[in-house]
Amino acid sequence: MRFIDRAKRVLLGTSQKTRIVSLVSFCFAFIAFGAAAVAPGNPPDTSEVAFRIIEEEIQLPPLERQLEKIRQEKQFYTREDKVRSGDTLATLLARLGIRDKNAADFIKAHEKSRIFLQLKTGQTLQAKTDGQGQLYRLATLLADSGDIQTNIAITRTDAGFDISEETARMERIVEMHSGIIQSSLFAATDAAGVPDPVTRQFIEMFSTDIDFNSDLRRGDRFNIVYETYWQNGKFLKTGNILAAEFTNNGTPYQSIWFERTPGKGGYYDFNGKSQKKAFLKSPLEFTRVSSGFSIRVHPVTGKVRQHKGIDFAAPPGTPIRAAADGIISFSGWQNGYGNFITIKHWGPYSTAYGHMSRIATGMTRGKKVSQGDVIGYVGSTGLSTGPHLHYEFRVNNIQQNPAQVDMPNIHPLTAREMVRFKANLADMKHRFALMDSVSKPHQLAYNP
Repeated sequence: MRFIDRAKRVLLGTSQKTRIVSLVSFCFAFIAFGAAAVAPGNPPDTSEVAFRIIEEEIQLPPLERQLEKIRQEKQFYTREDKVRSGDTLATLLARLGIRDKNAADFIKAHEKSRIFLQLKTGQTLQAKTDGQGQLYRLATLLADSGDIQTNIAITRTDAGFDISEETARMERIVEMHSGIIQSSLFAATDAAGVPDPVTRQFIEMFSTDIDFNSDLRRGDRFNIVYETYWQNGKFLKTGNILAAEFTNNGTPYQSIWFERTPGKGGYYDFNGKSQKKAFLKSPLEFTRVSSGFSIRVHPVTGKVRQHKGIDFAAPPGTPIRAAADGIISFSGWQNGYGNFITIKHWGPYSTAYGHMSRIATGMTRGKKVSQGDVIGYVGSTGLSTGPHLHYEFRVNNIQQNPAQVDMPNIHPLTAREMVRFKANLADMKHRFALMDSVSKPHQLAYNP
């Protein structure tokens, strides 16, 4: 006890700095004391403990020497930018901080590097330079195939520059977000961390059931499960929405992505019914009907005759989309139709598209097309008085008024497809349950 009391007096009677050192010394001394106390035949040593403080001055290198060392070390900078409309090589390199005539000359002269002179608006480039603007690496996405990304890169070497293609596997992440509407859908998705491209997909999925301008109510809730793609920890792009749910004024609307064949899928309700219409209402996105399926005076010949199609007026060059999946059965020039395409769909159904300014590249006879594929562009070829699309809906090769035809549905899922669909559905319902299990909107991410 005398030993402990003396330690207290020493600690209480010294400065804070000394007390810290003394406390450490005291701990070692106390351990030694305890060890001696239990050793047989050795009575405890109660002699006073001496304390000593050792101070040592450490010499640091002069500040000037430290700064000089930093200056001598090579400093690198990484910048990223996107190609803008009207960009030249000079303006693009300047924005990336590249002041390297040799690099610019290499890009212009090397056959493979000329890809950097042909980049499209929106493509991303990444540059690595030193403090003087010398280029050490310049890379851009060359191709994106599945989960493999191919980049083309210019790299500085001891001999000058080298150009190579690099492939790297993208990492697919499944993200889950939920949110509650307070003012607008975009405000709620922004607050939940949902990227705008995903929000636009979400709107398209439910736009036939919900008017997002007028139908929203405060308190409406959404759940979204979607793909994102990353490479080396860097976000690259968003993918498909895998499942989504929106509760509007108490009514739930649900949709799930399902691939019937690898790489080709669509959205279904939770009962397995396709939400895709068998035929588009219009082969043009923005248009007006200038002439319907009716008896009329032909604007060119002046004769009264049955107009066996629908004319959609639109500016020249407006993209024309395939109304449904099918195979092109005719592509070329045909009498009064001008540039003309017919597509054979399943069963007795086919569609026809006339007066195109031109047919899209690759849209030849025998080509398989999917609903929404661009097959040509609005024009005024053949017997036509102005730019428009002449569209025909045919049953057993006879023109019919699509407004009066009982339009077919997408083929239902087969029994085998339904098994896979239900397994996928169970997984998505589980994810929705995870999001609904907490009251606050949240985000979860899985790396499957």
